[in-house]
Amino acid sequence: MLGGQQRYDAAVEVARQAFQQAQEDYQRRESQRVQQVAEARRAYVRKIAETERDVAAHNAHVDEVAAGLIRRDRFAVSEYVQIVLDRSPYPADFPAEKSAGYVPESSLMAVEWYLPPVDIVPEQKAFRHVKARKSVEPTARPLSEIRQVYQGVIAQIALRTLREIFDSTSSELISTVVFNGRVHAIDPLTGQKIQPHLITLRATREQLAPLILTEPKFKPVECVRRYFFADVSPHPDELIPVEPVMPYSMADPRIVDPVDVISHIDKRPNLLELTPKEFEEFIQNLFAKMGFDTKLYRATGDGGIDCVAYDPHPITGGKFIVQAKLYTRTVQPTHVRDLWGTVQHEGATKGIMITTSGYGPDSYKFAGGKPLNLIDGSGLLSLCQQNDIPARILGHGSRKKGS
Repeated sequence: MLGGQQRYDAAVEVARQAFQQAQEDYQRRESQRVQQVAEARRAYVRKIAETERDVAAHNAHVDEVAAGLIRRDRFAVSEYVQIVLDRSPYPADFPAEKSAGYVPESSLMAVEWYLPPVDIVPEQKAFRHVKARKSVEPTARPLSEIRQVYQGVIAQIALRTLREIFDSTSSELISTVVFNGRVHAIDPLTGQKIQPHLITLRATREQLAPLILTEPKFKPVECVRRYFFADVSPHPDELIPVEPVMPYSMADPRIVDPVDVISHIDKRPNLLELTPKEFEEFIQNLFAKMGFDTKLYRATGDGGIDCVAYDPHPITGGKFIVQAKLYTRTVQPTHVRDLWGTVQHEGATKGIMITTSGYGPDSYKFAGGKPLNLIDGSGLLSLCQQNDIPARILGHGSRKKGS
């Protein structure tokens, strides 16, 4: 009679509608949640698949590099040593730019390392407190001391690199290391960017093995000069360059790849298909294109001379004795010693031996400190590429073809 039933029914209806709305909201949220869970699952499955693909690709690459190390593959060994050098800890402000190139024909690893600039050596030698002025004033480091300290730094980098490479590889894989240290700089005279070499050396595993690098009185600069015949810039603070014992380009795996995997379509001439005499003529043409005045000797009675190249440059030029070895296996050290004897007998400026194969550590050790350039198959292909001469070296086994 007082309308209580109507109010009750109205309240029930409001509650029913609210409950229905709540159910609809729940169903909507649940549907969204289910969709989100499904999408998250799909994303998770995709991520797992991508991760598994990445892991599989990484493991496959590791297996490929490992197999390449056994095969002494140029790219695999270069990459492995690159990883070793990249993970070697150095101060945070040291440059990280470095490259490693492997020459399987000579079991040689070439390293091009960009050194820290000379200003890494503090200009202040010490600081003193001046009581009268109530100040702390620096004492300048003499330029000669800056030069000496910096030479020590770059010599230690070179020695450390040698140790790390030899310790992380076998003697069958790498027997010789060439280290070229250069620096990014600005020429104070021209204002142009330059990259002078400040240290260069070639070392064999046998030479480094007996050295105790942790000796407190160890002198790194004297060591690299005496035992490895290293050329260290006498004035690195003035960016005085040195001539590298072997340009890195002759070992750069990105430039030189004598193993031809598409020989059926490669039209470059295969140097191993030449006769010894044709190979000597090829070398003469190469030197002529490089700007040398060349003279080819006859095959008999040449006194160990295949070609004489004259460089007209008034400072770096001279008479160069060139021997060409069309080989498919390592050149014996006796040939290098014979070349040195010929250079001395002829009064030549330098001796150059070029082969389609490679050299052993004894040959490099003998050539150390002497005006002898040993150019292996990789270096020869690099020279050909630099001078736009098409050539390749595709092996036919281990048979020796030349003299």
